[in-house]
Amino acid sequence: MESQFSSPYQKPSESYNKEMATQKAEELNNAVRFGSIETVRKLLEEGTDVNSKVKGGWTPLHSAIQKDMGELVQFLLDKGADPHAKKDNGATPFIIAGITGNVSLLKLFLEKGSDINEYDNNGFTAFMEAAWHGKEEALRFLYDNGADVNLGRVTDEEKKALNKGGATALMDAAKQGHVAIVEALVKEMEADVNTCDNWGRNALVHALSVTEPRRWGEGNETIALFLLNNGADVNKKDEHGKTTLILAAERESQRLVEAILERNEVDIDDADRNNKTALMVAVEKTNCEISKVLCEEGARTDIGNLLEIANSNYNTELTELLCKYCKPQNLSQPKTQWTPSSKHWRSKLQDLHGRYRPMIGKLKVFHYQDFRIKRTSQGGVYLGFYDGKEVAVKIFYVGAENAVREKTCLEKCHTSNNLVKLCGWEEQKTCLYVCLSLCEKNLEEYFQMADNTAMESKDVLKTIFLAVKELHSFGFGHQDLHPSNILIDVTGKIFLADFDKSREVAEDNRGDAIISEDLQALGHLVLYVAMKGKVSFEALPMECPEEVDNCMEVEDLRTSLGTPDKNNRVSGQLDRLIYHPYFWDKKTRYRVLRDVGNESDIKTRNTKYHKNTSEILEALNHEGDPFKGWHDQIEKMVWESMGPFRDKVNKKPEKNKQRYEDCVTGLLKLIRDMGEHFDEKDEELKNKIGNPADYFLTHFPNLTLYVYRSLCNTHYNKHFPNAQ
Repeated sequence: MESQFSSPYQKPSESYNKEMATQKAEELNNAVRFGSIETVRKLLEEGTDVNSKVKGGWTPLHSAIQKDMGELVQFLLDKGADPHAKKDNGATPFIIAGITGNVSLLKLFLEKGSDINEYDNNGFTAFMEAAWHGKEEALRFLYDNGADVNLGRVTDEEKKALNKGGATALMDAAKQGHVAIVEALVKEMEADVNTCDNWGRNALVHALSVTEPRRWGEGNETIALFLLNNGADVNKKDEHGKTTLILAAERESQRLVEAILERNEVDIDDADRNNKTALMVAVEKTNCEISKVLCEEGARTDIGNLLEIANSNYNTELTELLCKYCKPQNLSQPKTQWTPSSKHWRSKLQDLHGRYRPMIGKLKVFHYQDFRIKRTSQGGVYLGFYDGKEVAVKIFYVGAENAVREKTCLEKCHTSNNLVKLCGWEEQKTCLYVCLSLCEKNLEEYFQMADNTAMESKDVLKTIFLAVKELHSFGFGHQDLHPSNILIDVTGKIFLADFDKSREVAEDNRGDAIISEDLQALGHLVLYVAMKGKVSFEALPMECPEEVDNCMEVEDLRTSLGTPDKNNRVSGQLDRLIYHPYFWDKKTRYRVLRDVGNESDIKTRNTKYHKNTSEILEALNHEGDPFKGWHDQIEKMVWESMGPFRDKVNKKPEKNKQRYEDCVTGLLKLIRDMGEHFDEKDEELKNKIGNPADYFLTHFPNLTLYVYRSLCNTHYNKHFPNAQ
């Protein structure tokens, strides 16, 4: 055989070495899988990497655990195998041990530093794997060692956006039909039967959602009945919008259909995304017993062509049953043209408008992810129609504390201008449906848009301030101010929403604390909006970055919201800060500077001699005056052109007129005088200055804030907007 090398001294190529390493890795992994410890020993002695990987990222250690060979596992660890190595899907040796249910190996890897709740790329923990595969002894061991029973599968944002993840060990055991494990999880380990995955499915839905008919059996039915008896919510749906009643009809379990109906909580006529009700499913499956139960409980028979379906299956018994309960169907009316007001939700609203949905009083809604606006801890927010008007429907459990707070707050604030409107509400079984005016997006979503320049940050914040002030005036604190709770409607108007954590403001110290908490959160919103959402609300910097427009004013406003004002009550703090200089326009800023400069002590007194006898001179010209040297920041001809003035009759300089001092009051005096006499100046100076307001505000952008901070707690604040 011809040598692969041109000479006996030539080194093997890199590709050859890589190929040989791959071959040795496969040999080692195969030896482990066949349990040949001698071959494993020989390959390792020849230098094969004990942590080498084959397809899928399997190491010899992973394979040894899968084969449940404890002796070989220990041998590999002694030879340097990594106890925390991960497969391509992120599974560690500890998680694989959860699949096999080997308690000794689970204990071994915990001793070597494995995290009891570590998870792979799909969010599976060892505890979940033990539940999925029915390994009860391993499940109990992991529980005793601190496994999180109600942990949902953790997934990345991309998977979460597709509603993947969130399933718990209880859901896994229920889906796989492991009765003993489900009972142990609920009765002994206090698993929550109503925790939902990212699709909004609870354990009951998982128990009913077995996809292959051959896998549905007595165990699944027993589990579903057990979960029902332990308080499982019957109003949850699967990813296709099927209710638990529809799923029970699909499984053809009369016991479950009857048990669900006995709860008297589910809408018997609710339909899935294909507009099929439980009765339609039962008829399609030619199940006379379930069809009879549903008909006797009042299921509508005028939805779908039930008789036609029964006749096509030549089922005389079912046809006779339906004839007994069926009502003559009305001829369908021609669909009317309808255009939603909303642009963002238009296609979904049109879809919902054309669907059959059982009415809940005046409300038409489909509790299904295609029509979901937002997730919540209870039932989510969905598109709907209330009395024919498109609305956002927020779903709560009847009597829940947050439901009471939301409804009470909205009802008492119904005359507000800047809070989202309550359009109405309905109750059905265990659910409260709060119907709100529909908006297009929230503030987070707005800033994520490519074109987010339509609204000025100042205008956005001014509206939010007014909304919070309005809420406080109605006697409530919000307690959950966040960009996701600031909504924007189709016209671009901003509203404050989500009052399920609101608190009534009592006339005591706690009332001030509630308002203070809102002001703290409002300070974070100031920074978030000023930065145009470029940093998430949860990761904002400690101070306003210098590159942000009007950063000093933004920082002063933010700090003022979070710092109690010893001169004023906290309940009036927001009233004052709504008129903070950050919100002033150019005209207002210039007018304030001129009016302050027009104070007699500034116009006529010399700071050097009169500071200690003049309140305004002392307030403005304190130590560390940042405007010393202001002459050097503007052209000499500007301030020289303003003095000394000449007597209009004798054309001589007026006596006792001082030049502009090198302090802030000297600058304010110049601004006042320039405003009064600008029209008298020559064209050269006018061309140099242009607009006096633009000129001085550009050269001294922080002067307005300085004057405001110096005079806000003096009677000279009479020059500020909304002076009290």
